[in-house]
Amino acid sequence: IDSASGMKLSGRVTEISRRGCYVDLLNAPMGTALDVRISRDQVTFVTKGKTLYIHIEEGIGMGVAFLDPPEEQLQILDSWLAELPSAASL
Repeated sequence: IDSASGMKLSGRVTEISRRGCYVDLLNAPMGTALDVRISRDQVTFVTKGKTLYIHIEEGIGMGVAFLDPPEEQLQILDSWLAELPSAASL
C-alpha cells in the first residue's frame, strides 16, 4: 500500500531477504513509502518499506527495502528464510 495515497499495489515476491525483497508488478512507484504486507500459508509479514529501484526493461518490478521491521515480524520472515534452499546447494 502506498503510504501517501493509500493506493493498493499487488504483486508477486520473487526474491526476499531480511533487508528487502523484489516484487513483480505493473506500474511500480519510485521512491514511495510503503506499508508492506507479504502473505504465505495463512501468515502475513507486515512492515514499513520504501521502493528503491524499478526495472522496466527486463520485466516490470521493483526493489523494496524493509524499514525497521518489528522483532515479531522478523521472526516470521526468519522462519520463511530458513525454509529456502541455501545458495551452496543450488
